[in-house]
Amino acid sequence: MSHASVVSTGAGAPTWWVVFLKELHELWVGGRALTLLLIYSLLLGIQTYVLASNSELSLIPPNEMVYETLKGAIAVGIFISLIIGADMISGERERATLEGLLLTPTSRLQIILGKFAAAATPWPAAMLIAVPYMSVLAQGDAVLRPAIFWGAIIGTVLAPAFTALGMLISYWCNTNKTSLFVSLGIYILMLLPSQLPGRAQTGAAGAFLQKANPVASHAHYLSKVLVNNRTFDEFWGWLVAPAVFAVVIVGLLLLYAAPGMRLEAGRAFALRLNWGRTTGAALLVGLLALATPAMALQSPAMQNAAAAQGPPALAVTADLGYKTLKTTDVVVFNTTVTNQAAERTAPLIVAMNIINLNAKGDVVDPEDWSPQRTQYVETGLAPGESATMSWRINAILDGDYMVYLVVIPSPAGQEATSQAVASPGVHLTVTPFTRLNPRGVLPYAIGGPLLVLVGIWFVYRRRQRGIDRGGA
Repeated sequence: MSHASVVSTGAGAPTWWVVFLKELHELWVGGRALTLLLIYSLLLGIQTYVLASNSELSLIPPNEMVYETLKGAIAVGIFISLIIGADMISGERERATLEGLLLTPTSRLQIILGKFAAAATPWPAAMLIAVPYMSVLAQGDAVLRPAIFWGAIIGTVLAPAFTALGMLISYWCNTNKTSLFVSLGIYILMLLPSQLPGRAQTGAAGAFLQKANPVASHAHYLSKVLVNNRTFDEFWGWLVAPAVFAVVIVGLLLLYAAPGMRLEAGRAFALRLNWGRTTGAALLVGLLALATPAMALQSPAMQNAAAAQGPPALAVTADLGYKTLKTTDVVVFNTTVTNQAAERTAPLIVAMNIINLNAKGDVVDPEDWSPQRTQYVETGLAPGESATMSWRINAILDGDYMVYLVVIPSPAGQEATSQAVASPGVHLTVTPFTRLNPRGVLPYAIGGPLLVLVGIWFVYRRRQRGIDRGGA
């Protein structure tokens, strides 16, 4: 059935809706979307079972398992959106059906809008498939609800954005091979910043790449909120890049590419190139403006500290000495800093450290264990004055650990130093979390792909019956 005949049967209905229904039928009844979702569900099933059955991975806390599953679901979901979008226009050119579509008496914006809406439909199905896997890995943990909430929001922003990106690439390509190759290359480039070494990610350039890249920034936000129990108010800035990326890419598709869609790719290239460069420059400037405040926060915050008259006599106490717990448990304790000197102290920095007492064990990253690694007493302490601070520890891995606080008075200047004061240690013995049952996970790992396979079989049977009755 040609595009022209399909569009002409939609008298009284908006053209974009007719195109949407036609593309939706080809995408789902034709089997492309279901085949991709089958591969996606197989990957999720394998990942879920490996997490549950591996003797070391099964000890990972539920919040980390849920985070890894959700991160993989979003990554594969937006990749599916990208490759489906990459076929929408160049595929029509390659199959020689674009000419009939362009000859229909309708605006090209409505054609693009209908195709875009249909290409974005696999994401809700991908998110629904991921929910049972996250549920079985959460094992009743409270992380499940925020994971579903933020996964749905972030995926709903990024999936249309990558669909639009694929369609923009398809707009400039005459063949599917070129369109898919370029789309895959761009997707890999977006994944690279998250693979930088740890020190490269914490530098100014690395931090900017992480925050400006929609793929890396949303993963960082999810890790802080779901794994480290941080709040939206602290890390909302990491969601700016996905939102800006979605608005700019969808806007380019609908306002720039749609009106100029042609039978051959790349026509009027010189005219559009200057506009594209201007848009790219404006986007880069905007992202730099958004990232500048974040990088400014990393600059030294104590340059105007009051001069300290020698090391102050500070006393640090903790209301917890030792505790035995299991992975996924949470410990909250308080420390009190008291100024025992006769003069006011300089501003104080209180930093938390966690040491693995097992010499052969892995080095602990305190940022993974606590959302409050550093706190400040910006006004200092008067003689005899005390400051109490609350600290939270999330038991990530089993083992023997010592937690201690270090109080650092701000130095008087670049060539000055100060005397740090340590608190008594808090001894934490963390036992393994072993409640995860691989046999209970196996039905989900097998059942998800089987359900998708059953859906494919029913769609195939319906399509065959339609063909047997003389349909297209």
